[in-house]
Formats: sequence, structure tokens, C-alpha cells
Amino acid sequence: MTFAERIVRDSAICHGQPTIKGTRVLVRTILGYLAHGETTETILRDFPSLEPDDVRAVIAFAAASAAEDLPSPPPVPSELRSA
Repeated sequence: MTFAERIVRDSAICHGQPTIKGTRVLVRTILGYLAHGETTETILRDFPSLEPDDVRAVIAFAAASAAEDLPSPPPVPSELRSA
């Protein structure tokens, strides 16, 4: 499973914000739950249309999005490289 199978952007749904496929549940809503320490079980209880893989896809989507926004790390100075 990849997050692309579960996360969609459709300009006709929630103004193109990323949502869980087949729902109107925003990725940022699920991230908010996770950021506040909620468990997957709580999220699934509050959003019965979701599956555990949807929550994992949200985490993978966030990780990929963060990687796109982060600059590449600077090269490691030669004196700090291990042999």
C-alpha cells in the first residue's frame, strides 16, 4: 500500500485539500488528532468510514510532504566522515 492509493486531491472535494479517498475526511484533521496524542483506535471510532491503513497513509503522506519541503542537508565535512 502507498499513500497515493488512499489520499486524493480533487478540486471538487474540499477545495482540493488532501482527503481520504472515498470520504470528505481531511488529511489535516487526522494529523491534528495524531498531534494531540490520539490513538488510531480513537480516530477510527470518530471516523467509522476509515480503516487503519488510512491512518498509516496519512502519516506516510505527511512524511513525504515534509521531505519535499526540507532542504537537502549540507555535505558532511571530510574531517567528520568515518573511514
